[in-house]
Amino acid sequence: MTANRYQQHFTVSWDQLHRDVRALCHQLVERDFKGIVAITRGGLIPAALIARELNVRLIDTVCIKSYEHMDQGGLEVMKGVDHDGDGWLLIDDLVDTGKTARAVRDMLPKAHFVTVYAKPEGRPLVDQCLTEVAQDCWIQFPWDMGIAYVEPLVDQVRGPST
Repeated sequence: MTANRYQQHFTVSWDQLHRDVRALCHQLVERDFKGIVAITRGGLIPAALIARELNVRLIDTVCIKSYEHMDQGGLEVMKGVDHDGDGWLLIDDLVDTGKTARAVRDMLPKAHFVTVYAKPEGRPLVDQCLTEVAQDCWIQFPWDMGIAYVEPLVDQVRGPST
């Protein structure tokens, strides 16, 4: 799958991500978890925030690579875990096509799987998500963006004043 499949873009700021993760935590606060398994790399930051909000101190990772920037390629499992997920919270930032989610579900079939954002193809594979987005939407996460100067609108339209 290539980048040209994306017709929409959704930019998530650090503040928005934090608000969304906290909203997801409100749905999880009544549950007790042995620990958290974060799907790297995208799940690391939501996992850290959720660990703080739910006061969970045991965090592990499943390391899977399936994207090169906006191009989805083959699935490479770089690190798994040695349990079936019973009593664990499994976290990712996004479930997209479900390719990664299926692999992780096979590894951790008993984990409670949550994502902050979900697309229709992957949504049935997670137990909970906060926000559903269109399948053709590329989500731009804050860790992939930098701060840059933006010219005032008048200078963009008229050109710089002398």
